[in-house]
Amino acid sequence: MVRQRMLEEQNTLDVRGEDDEESGEERERATAMADSNDSIPLHTEKIYFGGKEHLVRTRCGSVSVIVYGDQHKPALITYPDLALNHVSCFQGLFFCPEAASLLLHNFCIYHISPPGHELGAAPICPSASARCVDDLADQILEVLNFFGLGAVMCMGVTAGAYILTLFAMKYKKRVIGLILISPLFRAPSWTEWFYNKFYGMCGLLKELLLQRYFSKEACGNTEVPESDIVQACRRLLDERHGSNVMQFLQAINGRPDLTSGLKRLRCRTLIFVGNSSPFHSEALHMTSKLDRRFSALVEVQACGSMVTEEQPHAMLIPMEYFFMGLDCIDFAISVTAQGAP
Repeated sequence: MVRQRMLEEQNTLDVRGEDDEESGEERERATAMADSNDSIPLHTEKIYFGGKEHLVRTRCGSVSVIVYGDQHKPALITYPDLALNHVSCFQGLFFCPEAASLLLHNFCIYHISPPGHELGAAPICPSASARCVDDLADQILEVLNFFGLGAVMCMGVTAGAYILTLFAMKYKKRVIGLILISPLFRAPSWTEWFYNKFYGMCGLLKELLLQRYFSKEACGNTEVPESDIVQACRRLLDERHGSNVMQFLQAINGRPDLTSGLKRLRCRTLIFVGNSSPFHSEALHMTSKLDRRFSALVEVQACGSMVTEEQPHAMLIPMEYFFMGLDCIDFAISVTAQGAP
């Protein structure tokens, strides 16, 4: 069973003997691939709601990972969209009571932030070496190795969905399933390339990002005020260090087209997309390129790209059936077993 496979692979990484593989400390040193010394300085501090932040040192710099839940459970990793973090991208979903029942009871959650996007991140030096999307995907592998994780469930939004799809293509045995929200998979259009290239030079570009994330209904107009989630996201963008966002934007701007590899992707894939998302057609096209035996599409009405924030309840039942098909959940605490609508 897939749930058993996830736990067995995780346990295999955790209990290797000295004759078989390196010790725990040696494994940490190997997975760090640090260029200055042989150890991983790990700083752990408690944050809100019982989660812990781990700063994992990788070949391409430190990565912030927020861990929620019992680390003996199967792992679900998340990756946010451009200029966002786990709070602004996934809070709506994980604050939904039914989602807490479905996800937190069945998985340990690992929220991975793009470099410089974590809470309270310091500015990245503009002269720092630029990362490409392959670097970001490889960082995920280092994070999984650091925590001793085997095959994992993945959830990503737009740019984050691209990074996780690339990760699944590169490291097939490390991914059980993909949950992609308004995903990217093709090279950037000229329009996207242009406003990404000049992000931070004017407020108009922040407005474009808000339109990227949310539906017109959520963004409001002259007669209807913008929603609370849009206001919160606007404040986040105002506080963002431009150099930090540019690092991620430059990587995404240089992304290659993944079309040729989609048919060979064998992990189960569940795609959500809002019908008002600027990436709606991208999601439809991606679905058409995936093997239909392993993929499904859910279109969400009156919603932009961030289904996790605008319409999190719309994700619950499809996710439950997706997990049940992979034998990843305890039916006794599932949403449908509790009589959710």
